[in-house]
Amino acid sequence: MSLPRRALILAASATLLAACSPSPTPPASSDANTPAASSITELDYYADEQGSAAWQKILDACASQTGIKIERQTVPTAQMLPKVLQGASSKTLPDLLFTDNPTLQQVAATGALTPLDGYGITTGGYYDSIVKAGTYQGKVYGVAPGVNGLALIYNKDLLTAAGVEPPKTWDELTAAAAKLTKDGKYGLAFSAIPSEEGTWQFLPFFWSNGAELSQLDSAQSVKALQFVTGLVTSGSASKSVVTWNQNDVADQFVAGNAAMMVNGSWNLARLDEQKSLHYGVVPIPVPQAGAKPVVALGGEVGAVPVTGGPTQQAAGKVLSCILSEPTMLEWSKAHAYIPSKTATAAKFGAEQPAMQAFVDEVGTARSRTAELGEKYPKVSQALADAIQAALTGKQPADQALKAAQQASGS
Repeated sequence: MSLPRRALILAASATLLAACSPSPTPPASSDANTPAASSITELDYYADEQGSAAWQKILDACASQTGIKIERQTVPTAQMLPKVLQGASSKTLPDLLFTDNPTLQQVAATGALTPLDGYGITTGGYYDSIVKAGTYQGKVYGVAPGVNGLALIYNKDLLTAAGVEPPKTWDELTAAAAKLTKDGKYGLAFSAIPSEEGTWQFLPFFWSNGAELSQLDSAQSVKALQFVTGLVTSGSASKSVVTWNQNDVADQFVAGNAAMMVNGSWNLARLDEQKSLHYGVVPIPVPQAGAKPVVALGGEVGAVPVTGGPTQQAAGKVLSCILSEPTMLEWSKAHAYIPSKTATAAKFGAEQPAMQAFVDEVGTARSRTAELGEKYPKVSQALADAIQAALTGKQPADQALKAAQQASGS
């Protein structure tokens, strides 16, 4: 079991002041003789207590290092994209923006963001998939200090009592979930709500089976949805998955109502608080033994909007600080993210055993927008609707996905 994340948050602040890199070169579009502004505004959606506290420490440390005051704004996740798109339209975006990585290309398409190479920010040493997540039309507009993903988290005591090994393949997952389902408790819990959250949880099964977002009704896609649907129709997973978000799934796991769950690294701090809960983490099971799971990259990218003048230079300096490797490592420790640079992630996984499965998956993870760019949100919603239709029995998987393909226009 990993160290409690709250303790890591407190420890993080002690080393952050020395963590930031030198100030970057000012963007080519700015006057190099113009001094950076003394303050900037920053927008993020880290509204939960743990995430907000961890992020504030990062900002405070970089403000001290750069000498730039950071006026932070925070909004709920659901309000983030509408606020950003409205700000892009009215030219009232903040100086520094941290937004969910699948929305980056949609924002960049409005012309509201500046390429990061103008601030001396490079992408050497980053996972390729993370660079792709922040790239639009060949230019990098956003970079993440850390990412998250999904893995299979299991209750060690329940699996041991049932004589079940952590599953590695779909067949093993089916058998394990069935054996662990008894006495009103389910073998597996996951989220399948009709939104990006549901799509995000399905994508590891979808992509790992060779399906592509450009063809939602392919044979590979149908098989993946039939597999997930079978877990529910067999009774190994609750029919309520269609109404559970990822926090609800964690609730079920903590309460002992599910022996395994598909969930993210950000939940580990909560699990660590449950002293009687002994959990383990393994990669998402794959269709065939020996294959690597293909999960979707989660997390936020930092971007510098077009504001003109010295605030762009100042925002670039702060973002460069946030992306420095020591800061990247401290943020990942504090918020259970995986550092975006391969060498830093390897070091992190060795220090944090409970995070190793998540680190292992990043190498084969995919950006949700790499294939479709700003068209992704429409396709994601169509896929989420198909998942709902199949899991609720409204349509067979093949018909639901055929409708999704038509609705997506991909």
